[in-house]
Amino acid sequence: MERIALIDLGSNTARLVIYDVLDNGYFLVSEEHREAVRLGETEADGNLKQTRIMQSIATLKMFKEMCAIKNVDKILAVATAAVRRASNQKTFLSDVFNATGIRLTIVSEEEEANYVYQGVINSMEIPRGLIMEIGGGSTKFVYYNRRTILHTHIFEFGAVTLANMFNNADKAPEQISDEMVAYVRQQLEQVEWFKEIDPDTQLIGVGGSCRNLARIIRKVKKYPLDMVHNYHMSVEDFNYVYNMVRPLDLDKKRRIKGLSSARADVFPSALAVIKAFVDYMGFTKIVASGSGLREGVMFNHVVPQTLEKPISDTLGYSMQTFLRHMGANIQHAEQTFNLCVQLFKQLRVLHKFPRQYVRVLRVAAMMHDIGKSFKFYNNAKHTSYMILNSNLYGVSHRDIVLAAYVMDMSNKEETNTGEWAKYNVILSPEDVEAVKKLSIILRLAVALDTSMRNVISEISCDVLGDSVIMKVETNGDSLLEHKAANLVAMDFKKIFRKNLEIL
Repeated sequence: MERIALIDLGSNTARLVIYDVLDNGYFLVSEEHREAVRLGETEADGNLKQTRIMQSIATLKMFKEMCAIKNVDKILAVATAAVRRASNQKTFLSDVFNATGIRLTIVSEEEEANYVYQGVINSMEIPRGLIMEIGGGSTKFVYYNRRTILHTHIFEFGAVTLANMFNNADKAPEQISDEMVAYVRQQLEQVEWFKEIDPDTQLIGVGGSCRNLARIIRKVKKYPLDMVHNYHMSVEDFNYVYNMVRPLDLDKKRRIKGLSSARADVFPSALAVIKAFVDYMGFTKIVASGSGLREGVMFNHVVPQTLEKPISDTLGYSMQTFLRHMGANIQHAEQTFNLCVQLFKQLRVLHKFPRQYVRVLRVAAMMHDIGKSFKFYNNAKHTSYMILNSNLYGVSHRDIVLAAYVMDMSNKEETNTGEWAKYNVILSPEDVEAVKKLSIILRLAVALDTSMRNVISEISCDVLGDSVIMKVETNGDSLLEHKAANLVAMDFKKIFRKNLEIL
Protein backbone atom coordinates (compact mmCIF):
# COMPACT_ATOMS: atom_id res chain seq x y z
CA MET A 1 0.00 0.00 0.00
CA GLU A 2 1.23 3.47 -0.89
CA ARG A 3 0.36 6.59 1.10
CA ILE A 4 -0.04 9.82 -0.87
CA ALA A 5 -0.62 13.30 0.51
CA LEU A 6 -2.39 15.90 -1.58
CA ILE A 7 -1.96 19.56 -0.65
CA ASP A 8 -4.48 21.91 -2.22
CA LEU A 9 -3.50 25.56 -1.75
CA GLY A 10 -6.64 27.48 -2.61
CA SER A 11 -7.62 31.14 -2.50
CA ASN A 12 -9.44 30.67 0.80
CA THR A 13 -8.21 27.44 2.37
CA ALA A 14 -5.17 25.18 2.36
CA ARG A 15 -6.04 21.50 2.66
CA LEU A 16 -3.97 18.43 3.35
CA VAL A 17 -5.63 15.14 2.48
CA ILE A 18 -3.75 11.87 3.06
CA TYR A 19 -4.88 8.93 0.95
CA ASP A 20 -4.16 5.22 1.29
CA VAL A 21 -3.64 3.87 -2.23
CA LEU A 22 -4.62 0.21 -2.51
CA ASP A 23 -3.70 -2.26 -5.23
CA ASN A 24 -5.32 -2.08 -8.68
CA GLY A 25 -6.23 1.61 -8.65
CA TYR A 26 -8.29 2.14 -5.50
CA PHE A 27 -7.80 4.88 -2.92
CA LEU A 28 -9.50 6.32 0.15
CA VAL A 29 -8.98 9.15 2.61
CA SER A 30 -7.14 8.28 5.81
CA GLU A 31 -6.75 11.80 7.20
CA GLU A 32 -7.63 15.41 6.40
CA HIS A 33 -6.63 18.84 7.72
CA ARG A 34 -7.44 22.37 6.61
CA GLU A 35 -6.38 25.88 7.49
CA ALA A 36 -7.75 29.25 6.34
CA VAL A 37 -4.96 31.12 4.51
CA ARG A 38 -6.95 33.68 2.44
CA LEU A 39 -4.38 34.03 -0.34
CA GLY A 40 -7.17 35.53 -2.44
CA GLU A 41 -6.89 38.75 -0.42
CA THR A 42 -4.23 40.39 -2.60
CA GLU A 43 -2.59 43.81 -2.71
CA ALA A 44 -3.85 46.46 -5.14
CA ASP A 45 -0.95 45.68 -7.50
CA GLY A 46 -1.89 41.98 -7.67
CA ASN A 47 0.80 40.75 -5.30
CA LEU A 48 0.03 38.23 -2.60
CA LYS A 49 -0.02 39.92 0.80
CA GLN A 50 3.09 39.28 2.87
CA THR A 51 1.02 38.30 5.92
CA ARG A 52 -0.85 35.72 3.82
CA ILE A 53 2.39 34.42 2.35
CA MET A 54 3.88 33.87 5.81
CA GLN A 55 0.69 32.23 7.02
CA SER A 56 0.66 29.91 3.99
CA ILE A 57 4.29 28.93 4.46
CA ALA A 58 3.70 28.22 8.17
CA THR A 59 0.70 26.05 7.21
CA LEU A 60 2.68 24.17 4.57
CA LYS A 61 5.49 23.52 7.08
CA MET A 62 2.91 22.04 9.44
CA PHE A 63 1.49 19.91 6.62
CA LYS A 64 4.99 18.68 5.74
CA GLU A 65 5.59 17.65 9.35
CA MET A 66 2.26 15.79 9.44
CA CYS A 67 3.26 13.93 6.28
CA ALA A 68 6.49 12.79 7.94
CA ILE A 69 4.62 11.64 11.06
CA LYS A 70 2.09 9.71 8.96
CA ASN A 71 4.79 8.04 6.83
CA VAL A 72 3.61 9.57 3.58
CA ASP A 73 5.41 8.17 0.53
CA LYS A 74 4.66 10.99 -1.89
CA ILE A 75 3.37 14.56 -1.72
CA LEU A 76 1.35 16.10 -4.54
CA ALA A 77 0.90 19.85 -4.10
CA VAL A 78 -1.24 22.11 -6.27
CA ALA A 79 -2.10 25.80 -6.18
CA THR A 80 -5.08 27.39 -7.87
CA ALA A 81 -6.49 30.83 -8.71
CA ALA A 82 -4.83 33.06 -6.10
CA VAL A 83 -1.29 31.89 -6.86
CA ARG A 84 -2.03 31.50 -10.56
CA ARG A 85 -2.87 35.21 -10.89
CA ALA A 86 -0.36 36.62 -8.39
CA SER A 87 2.11 39.14 -9.76
CA ASN A 88 4.72 37.79 -7.33
CA GLN A 89 3.99 34.17 -8.19
CA LYS A 90 7.59 33.14 -8.93
CA THR A 91 8.90 34.67 -5.72
CA PHE A 92 6.16 32.97 -3.72
CA LEU A 93 6.85 29.54 -5.26
CA SER A 94 10.56 29.94 -4.59
CA ASP A 95 9.97 31.01 -0.98
CA VAL A 96 7.66 28.04 -0.40
CA PHE A 97 10.19 25.57 -1.80
CA ASN A 98 13.11 27.05 0.15
CA ALA A 99 11.14 27.05 3.40
CA THR A 100 9.35 23.71 3.11
CA GLY A 101 10.85 21.66 0.29
CA ILE A 102 7.36 21.46 -1.24
CA ARG A 103 7.22 22.13 -4.96
CA LEU A 104 3.82 23.60 -5.79
CA THR A 105 2.30 22.94 -9.22
CA ILE A 106 0.22 25.79 -10.60
CA VAL A 107 -3.01 24.40 -12.01
CA SER A 108 -4.24 26.22 -15.11
CA GLU A 109 -7.88 27.28 -15.42
CA GLU A 110 -8.53 24.51 -17.95
CA GLU A 111 -6.82 21.89 -15.78
CA GLU A 112 -8.73 23.03 -12.70
CA ALA A 113 -12.10 22.76 -14.45
CA ASN A 114 -11.16 19.32 -15.77
CA TYR A 115 -10.07 18.10 -12.32
CA VAL A 116 -13.39 19.25 -10.85
CA TYR A 117 -15.23 17.44 -13.65
CA GLN A 118 -13.17 14.27 -13.05
CA GLY A 119 -13.98 14.38 -9.34
CA VAL A 120 -17.71 14.62 -10.07
CA ILE A 121 -18.06 12.27 -13.04
CA ASN A 122 -16.18 9.46 -11.28
CA SER A 123 -18.29 9.68 -8.13
CA MET A 124 -21.87 10.46 -9.27
CA GLU A 125 -24.41 8.79 -11.53
CA ILE A 126 -25.79 11.91 -13.20
CA PRO A 127 -25.87 11.45 -17.00
CA ARG A 128 -26.35 15.14 -17.87
CA GLY A 129 -25.06 17.75 -15.46
CA LEU A 130 -23.94 21.33 -15.04
CA ILE A 131 -21.20 21.56 -12.43
CA MET A 132 -20.98 24.81 -10.46
CA GLU A 133 -17.78 25.05 -8.42
CA ILE A 134 -17.43 28.16 -6.27
CA GLY A 135 -13.86 28.57 -5.13
CA GLY A 136 -12.23 31.38 -3.22
CA GLY A 137 -10.83 33.12 -6.31
CA SER A 138 -12.87 31.78 -9.22
CA THR A 139 -16.21 30.23 -10.14
CA LYS A 140 -16.29 27.41 -12.67
CA PHE A 141 -19.13 25.95 -14.73
CA VAL A 142 -18.74 22.66 -16.60
CA TYR A 143 -21.59 21.36 -18.75
CA TYR A 144 -21.42 17.69 -19.72
CA ASN A 145 -23.57 14.98 -21.25
CA ARG A 146 -22.91 11.24 -21.39
CA ARG A 147 -19.49 11.66 -19.79
CA THR A 148 -18.32 14.20 -22.36
CA ILE A 149 -17.62 17.87 -21.58
CA LEU A 150 -19.67 20.14 -23.85
CA HIS A 151 -18.86 23.60 -22.47
CA THR A 152 -16.68 25.18 -19.78
CA HIS A 153 -16.60 28.72 -18.44
CA ILE A 154 -14.51 30.18 -15.63
CA PHE A 155 -15.33 33.53 -14.00
CA GLU A 156 -12.57 35.55 -12.37
CA PHE A 157 -14.49 35.91 -9.13
CA GLY A 158 -15.04 33.58 -6.20
CA ALA A 159 -16.27 33.73 -2.61
CA VAL A 160 -13.18 35.60 -1.34
CA THR A 161 -12.70 37.97 -4.27
CA LEU A 162 -16.40 38.91 -4.35
CA ALA A 163 -16.35 39.59 -0.60
CA ASN A 164 -13.36 41.89 -1.12
CA MET A 165 -14.90 43.65 -4.13
CA PHE A 166 -18.08 44.53 -2.26
CA ASN A 167 -16.62 45.11 1.19
CA ASN A 168 -18.20 48.32 2.50
CA ALA A 169 -18.72 48.97 6.20
CA ASP A 170 -21.18 51.77 5.44
CA LYS A 171 -23.69 49.47 3.72
CA ALA A 172 -26.13 47.01 5.25
CA PRO A 173 -25.46 43.29 4.60
CA GLU A 174 -28.71 43.07 2.59
CA GLN A 175 -27.61 45.87 0.24
CA ILE A 176 -24.19 44.29 -0.29
CA SER A 177 -25.81 40.93 -1.04
CA ASP A 178 -28.20 42.51 -3.57
CA GLU A 179 -25.31 44.28 -5.29
CA MET A 180 -23.33 41.05 -5.55
CA VAL A 181 -26.32 39.20 -7.02
CA ALA A 182 -26.81 41.95 -9.60
CA TYR A 183 -23.11 41.92 -10.51
CA VAL A 184 -23.01 38.12 -10.92
CA ARG A 185 -26.20 38.23 -12.98
CA GLN A 186 -24.54 40.66 -15.41
CA GLN A 187 -21.57 38.32 -15.78
CA LEU A 188 -23.81 35.30 -16.37
CA GLU A 189 -25.67 37.04 -19.17
CA GLN A 190 -22.45 37.20 -21.20
CA VAL A 191 -22.19 33.38 -21.49
CA GLU A 192 -24.14 32.36 -24.60
CA TRP A 193 -24.15 28.59 -24.01
CA PHE A 194 -26.05 28.99 -20.73
CA LYS A 195 -29.09 29.55 -22.95
CA GLU A 196 -28.58 26.13 -24.60
CA ILE A 197 -28.79 24.04 -21.40
CA ASP A 198 -31.12 21.06 -21.79
CA PRO A 199 -34.13 21.11 -19.42
CA ASP A 200 -33.28 17.72 -17.88
CA THR A 201 -29.81 18.90 -16.81
CA GLN A 202 -29.07 18.59 -13.09
CA LEU A 203 -27.18 21.35 -11.28
CA ILE A 204 -24.27 19.98 -9.22
CA GLY A 205 -22.76 22.16 -6.50
CA VAL A 206 -19.06 21.70 -5.70
CA GLY A 207 -16.75 23.42 -3.22
CA GLY A 208 -16.63 24.27 0.45
CA SER A 209 -19.45 26.81 0.32
CA CYS A 210 -21.80 24.31 -1.36
CA ARG A 211 -20.90 21.69 1.24
CA ASN A 212 -21.59 24.19 4.02
CA LEU A 213 -24.93 25.05 2.41
CA ALA A 214 -25.87 21.36 2.35
CA ARG A 215 -24.91 20.96 6.02
CA ILE A 216 -27.02 23.95 7.06
CA ILE A 217 -30.06 22.71 5.13
CA ARG A 218 -29.66 19.23 6.58
CA LYS A 219 -29.59 20.64 10.10
CA VAL A 220 -32.60 22.88 9.45
CA LYS A 221 -34.59 19.96 8.06
CA LYS A 222 -33.22 17.53 10.70
CA TYR A 223 -32.07 15.24 7.93
CA PRO A 224 -31.17 11.86 9.48
CA LEU A 225 -28.05 11.08 7.42
CA ASP A 226 -24.70 12.76 8.08
CA MET A 227 -23.85 12.72 4.38
CA VAL A 228 -23.17 15.65 2.01
CA HIS A 229 -22.26 13.82 -1.19
CA ASN A 230 -25.31 13.37 -3.44
CA TYR A 231 -27.58 15.33 -1.09
CA HIS A 232 -30.44 16.96 -3.03
CA MET A 233 -31.35 20.52 -2.02
CA SER A 234 -34.45 22.24 -3.34
CA VAL A 235 -34.09 25.87 -4.43
CA GLU A 236 -36.86 26.60 -1.94
CA ASP A 237 -34.59 25.34 0.85
CA PHE A 238 -31.68 27.32 -0.60
CA ASN A 239 -33.77 30.51 -0.62
CA TYR A 240 -34.66 29.91 3.04
CA VAL A 241 -30.95 29.82 3.95
CA TYR A 242 -30.16 32.75 1.64
CA ASN A 243 -32.84 34.94 3.20
CA MET A 244 -31.78 33.86 6.69
CA VAL A 245 -28.11 34.72 6.12
CA ARG A 246 -28.62 37.85 3.99
CA PRO A 247 -29.32 40.37 6.84
CA LEU A 248 -26.94 38.91 9.44
CA ASP A 249 -23.76 40.55 10.67
CA LEU A 250 -20.55 38.53 10.88
CA ASP A 251 -20.92 37.62 14.54
CA LYS A 252 -24.38 36.14 13.94
CA LYS A 253 -23.25 34.28 10.82
CA ARG A 254 -20.55 32.57 12.84
CA ARG A 255 -23.24 31.08 15.07
CA ILE A 256 -25.05 29.31 12.23
CA LYS A 257 -25.00 25.56 12.80
CA GLY A 258 -23.30 23.76 9.94
CA LEU A 259 -21.29 26.79 8.79
CA SER A 260 -17.53 26.79 9.26
CA SER A 261 -16.51 29.85 11.29
CA ALA A 262 -13.54 30.35 8.96
CA ARG A 263 -15.95 30.64 6.02
CA ALA A 264 -18.61 32.80 7.68
CA ASP A 265 -17.43 36.12 6.21
CA VAL A 266 -17.27 34.83 2.60
CA PHE A 267 -20.30 32.53 2.72
CA PRO A 268 -22.78 35.31 1.75
CA SER A 269 -20.82 36.01 -1.45
CA ALA A 270 -20.99 32.31 -2.38
CA LEU A 271 -24.73 32.37 -1.72
CA ALA A 272 -25.01 35.43 -3.97
CA VAL A 273 -23.42 33.47 -6.83
CA ILE A 274 -25.85 30.58 -6.32
CA LYS A 275 -28.81 32.95 -6.01
CA ALA A 276 -27.97 34.77 -9.22
CA PHE A 277 -27.43 31.52 -11.11
CA VAL A 278 -30.52 29.57 -10.04
CA ASP A 279 -32.74 32.60 -10.62
CA TYR A 280 -31.19 33.24 -14.02
CA MET A 281 -31.32 29.61 -15.16
CA GLY A 282 -34.54 28.54 -13.44
CA PHE A 283 -33.11 25.47 -11.67
CA THR A 284 -35.31 24.00 -8.95
CA LYS A 285 -32.76 21.66 -7.33
CA ILE A 286 -29.05 21.54 -6.48
CA VAL A 287 -27.21 18.25 -5.94
CA ALA A 288 -24.25 18.60 -3.56
CA SER A 289 -21.03 16.83 -4.47
CA GLY A 290 -18.42 15.98 -1.87
CA SER A 291 -15.96 15.29 -4.67
CA GLY A 292 -14.19 17.95 -6.67
CA LEU A 293 -10.69 19.09 -7.59
CA ARG A 294 -8.77 16.98 -5.07
CA GLU A 295 -10.62 13.79 -5.97
CA GLY A 296 -10.09 14.61 -9.65
CA VAL A 297 -6.34 14.93 -9.10
CA MET A 298 -6.29 11.59 -7.29
CA PHE A 299 -8.38 9.80 -9.91
CA ASN A 300 -6.03 11.04 -12.60
CA HIS A 301 -2.97 10.01 -10.59
CA VAL A 302 -4.12 6.63 -9.26
CA VAL A 303 -6.48 5.60 -12.06
CA PRO A 304 -4.84 7.22 -15.11
CA GLN A 305 -7.24 5.54 -17.55
CA THR A 306 -9.90 7.98 -16.30
CA LEU A 307 -8.07 10.65 -18.30
CA GLU A 308 -9.44 8.98 -21.43
CA LYS A 309 -12.59 7.33 -20.10
CA PRO A 310 -14.35 7.97 -16.76
CA ILE A 311 -15.24 5.08 -14.47
CA SER A 312 -18.38 3.51 -15.92
CA ASP A 313 -19.57 1.85 -12.70
CA THR A 314 -19.05 4.39 -9.93
CA LEU A 315 -20.99 2.36 -7.36
CA GLY A 316 -19.02 -0.80 -8.14
CA TYR A 317 -15.72 1.07 -7.90
CA SER A 318 -16.74 2.66 -4.60
CA MET A 319 -17.81 -0.66 -3.06
CA GLN A 320 -14.66 -2.40 -4.28
CA THR A 321 -12.59 0.31 -2.56
CA PHE A 322 -14.49 -0.19 0.69
CA LEU A 323 -14.32 -4.00 0.56
CA ARG A 324 -10.59 -4.05 -0.19
CA HIS A 325 -9.95 -1.62 2.64
CA MET A 326 -11.94 -3.84 5.03
CA GLY A 327 -10.25 -7.04 3.84
CA ALA A 328 -13.56 -8.62 2.79
CA ASN A 329 -13.96 -11.80 0.74
CA ILE A 330 -14.80 -10.11 -2.58
CA GLN A 331 -15.44 -13.35 -4.45
CA HIS A 332 -18.05 -14.34 -1.84
CA ALA A 333 -19.60 -10.85 -1.99
CA GLU A 334 -19.93 -11.02 -5.76
CA GLN A 335 -21.40 -14.54 -5.64
CA THR A 336 -23.91 -13.42 -3.01
CA PHE A 337 -25.05 -10.60 -5.27
CA ASN A 338 -25.23 -12.96 -8.26
CA LEU A 339 -27.52 -15.26 -6.27
CA CYS A 340 -29.59 -12.27 -5.09
CA VAL A 341 -30.22 -11.26 -8.69
CA GLN A 342 -31.30 -14.80 -9.62
CA LEU A 343 -33.64 -15.01 -6.63
CA PHE A 344 -35.05 -11.54 -7.35
CA LYS A 345 -35.92 -12.60 -10.90
CA GLN A 346 -37.24 -16.04 -9.96
CA LEU A 347 -39.46 -14.69 -7.18
CA ARG A 348 -40.76 -11.66 -9.09
CA VAL A 349 -44.24 -13.16 -9.28
CA LEU A 350 -44.35 -13.01 -5.47
CA HIS A 351 -42.67 -9.69 -4.68
CA LYS A 352 -43.62 -7.68 -7.83
CA PHE A 353 -40.84 -5.16 -7.23
CA PRO A 354 -39.47 -2.87 -9.96
CA ARG A 355 -35.87 -3.40 -11.08
CA GLN A 356 -34.50 -0.39 -9.17
CA TYR A 357 -34.58 -2.48 -5.99
CA VAL A 358 -31.76 -4.58 -7.47
CA ARG A 359 -29.41 -1.69 -6.71
CA VAL A 360 -30.44 -1.92 -3.05
CA LEU A 361 -29.74 -5.64 -3.08
CA ARG A 362 -26.40 -5.00 -4.74
CA VAL A 363 -25.23 -2.74 -1.92
CA ALA A 364 -26.57 -5.04 0.79
CA ALA A 365 -25.16 -8.20 -0.82
CA MET A 366 -21.71 -6.81 -1.61
CA MET A 367 -21.33 -5.25 1.84
CA HIS A 368 -23.11 -7.93 3.93
CA ASP A 369 -19.98 -9.33 5.59
CA ILE A 370 -18.10 -6.16 6.53
CA GLY A 371 -19.62 -5.98 10.03
CA LYS A 372 -17.64 -9.07 10.97
CA SER A 373 -14.47 -7.00 10.75
CA PHE A 374 -15.68 -5.29 13.93
CA LYS A 375 -17.35 -8.20 15.73
CA PHE A 376 -18.98 -11.46 14.66
CA TYR A 377 -21.90 -11.30 17.08
CA ASN A 378 -24.69 -9.04 15.78
CA ASN A 379 -22.54 -8.44 12.71
CA ALA A 380 -25.62 -7.58 10.61
CA LYS A 381 -26.24 -4.56 12.84
CA HIS A 382 -22.59 -3.54 12.54
CA THR A 383 -22.83 -3.88 8.76
CA SER A 384 -26.01 -1.81 8.74
CA TYR A 385 -24.23 0.99 10.60
CA MET A 386 -21.25 0.85 8.25
CA ILE A 387 -23.46 1.05 5.16
CA LEU A 388 -25.30 4.06 6.62
CA ASN A 389 -21.97 5.83 7.11
CA SER A 390 -20.18 4.54 4.01
CA ASN A 391 -20.86 7.62 1.82
CA LEU A 392 -20.78 5.34 -1.22
CA TYR A 393 -20.46 6.90 -4.66
CA GLY A 394 -23.01 6.40 -7.42
CA VAL A 395 -26.01 5.59 -5.24
CA SER A 396 -28.85 7.65 -3.75
CA HIS A 397 -29.26 8.28 -0.03
CA ARG A 398 -32.57 6.41 -0.22
CA ASP A 399 -30.91 3.28 -1.58
CA ILE A 400 -28.15 3.47 1.05
CA VAL A 401 -30.76 3.62 3.82
CA LEU A 402 -32.73 0.78 2.24
CA ALA A 403 -29.62 -1.40 1.95
CA ALA A 404 -28.75 -0.73 5.61
CA TYR A 405 -32.34 -1.54 6.56
CA VAL A 406 -32.18 -4.81 4.57
CA MET A 407 -29.08 -5.75 6.55
CA ASP A 408 -30.66 -4.83 9.87
CA MET A 409 -33.76 -6.88 9.05
CA SER A 410 -31.63 -9.86 8.10
CA ASN A 411 -30.91 -10.52 11.78
CA LYS A 412 -32.57 -13.70 13.00
CA GLU A 413 -34.00 -11.78 15.93
CA GLU A 414 -37.03 -9.55 15.49
CA THR A 415 -36.08 -6.04 14.38
CA ASN A 416 -37.71 -3.05 16.04
CA THR A 417 -38.96 -1.06 13.06
CA GLY A 418 -39.48 1.90 15.37
CA GLU A 419 -35.71 2.39 15.36
CA TRP A 420 -36.00 3.35 11.70
CA ALA A 421 -38.80 5.91 12.12
CA LYS A 422 -36.30 8.77 11.79
CA TYR A 423 -35.76 7.77 8.15
CA ASN A 424 -39.39 8.38 7.23
CA VAL A 425 -38.32 11.56 5.40
CA ILE A 426 -36.31 9.35 3.03
CA LEU A 427 -38.36 6.15 2.84
CA SER A 428 -41.98 5.51 1.90
CA PRO A 429 -44.25 2.94 3.64
CA GLU A 430 -43.91 0.78 0.50
CA ASP A 431 -40.12 0.81 0.90
CA VAL A 432 -40.32 -0.43 4.48
CA GLU A 433 -42.55 -3.34 3.45
CA ALA A 434 -40.27 -4.16 0.51
CA VAL A 435 -37.27 -4.35 2.83
CA LYS A 436 -38.78 -7.35 4.63
CA LYS A 437 -38.89 -9.37 1.40
CA LEU A 438 -35.49 -8.14 0.21
CA SER A 439 -33.93 -9.19 3.51
CA ILE A 440 -35.21 -12.74 3.00
CA ILE A 441 -33.77 -12.79 -0.52
CA LEU A 442 -30.44 -11.64 0.88
CA ARG A 443 -30.47 -14.23 3.65
CA LEU A 444 -31.18 -16.99 1.13
CA ALA A 445 -28.36 -15.80 -1.13
CA VAL A 446 -25.89 -15.71 1.78
CA ALA A 447 -26.99 -19.20 2.82
CA LEU A 448 -26.55 -20.53 -0.72
CA ASP A 449 -22.86 -19.61 -0.59
CA THR A 450 -22.23 -20.65 3.00
CA SER A 451 -19.04 -22.51 2.12
CA MET A 452 -17.83 -19.52 0.04
CA ARG A 453 -16.90 -21.91 -2.80
CA ASN A 454 -19.42 -20.77 -5.46
CA VAL A 455 -21.03 -24.22 -5.32
CA ILE A 456 -24.46 -23.01 -6.50
CA SER A 457 -24.40 -21.96 -10.14
CA GLU A 458 -28.08 -21.61 -11.13
CA ILE A 459 -31.40 -21.20 -9.31
CA SER A 460 -34.88 -21.79 -10.67
CA CYS A 461 -38.13 -21.42 -8.72
CA ASP A 462 -41.62 -22.73 -9.44
CA VAL A 463 -44.58 -21.32 -7.52
CA LEU A 464 -47.09 -24.16 -7.10
CA GLY A 465 -50.08 -23.41 -4.89
CA ASP A 466 -48.86 -22.76 -1.38
CA SER A 467 -45.28 -23.75 -2.13
CA VAL A 468 -42.18 -22.47 -3.85
CA ILE A 469 -40.06 -25.27 -5.26
CA MET A 470 -36.47 -24.10 -5.56
CA LYS A 471 -34.12 -26.12 -7.73
CA VAL A 472 -30.41 -25.45 -7.63
CA GLU A 473 -27.69 -26.51 -10.02
CA THR A 474 -24.42 -27.27 -8.30
CA ASN A 475 -20.83 -27.87 -9.25
CA GLY A 476 -19.82 -29.63 -6.05
CA ASP A 477 -21.03 -30.75 -2.64
CA SER A 478 -23.82 -28.36 -1.57
CA LEU A 479 -24.76 -29.98 1.76
CA LEU A 480 -23.78 -26.89 3.76
CA GLU A 481 -25.71 -24.63 1.41
CA HIS A 482 -28.89 -26.74 1.59
CA LYS A 483 -28.71 -26.91 5.36
CA ALA A 484 -28.24 -23.13 5.72
CA ALA A 485 -30.99 -22.30 3.20
CA ASN A 486 -33.48 -24.58 4.95
CA LEU A 487 -32.97 -22.54 8.13
CA VAL A 488 -34.42 -19.54 6.27
CA ALA A 489 -37.56 -21.44 5.18
CA MET A 490 -39.62 -20.56 8.25
CA ASP A 491 -39.01 -16.82 7.86
CA PHE A 492 -39.60 -17.15 4.11
CA LYS A 493 -43.09 -18.48 4.88
CA LYS A 494 -43.81 -15.61 7.29
CA ILE A 495 -42.95 -12.97 4.70
CA PHE A 496 -43.98 -14.55 1.39
CA ARG A 497 -46.75 -16.79 2.81
CA LYS A 498 -45.41 -19.77 0.90
CA ASN A 499 -43.66 -22.97 1.94
CA LEU A 500 -40.10 -23.16 0.61
CA GLU A 501 -38.80 -26.50 -0.62
CA ILE A 502 -35.19 -26.69 -1.82
CA LEU A 503 -34.22 -29.52 -4.13
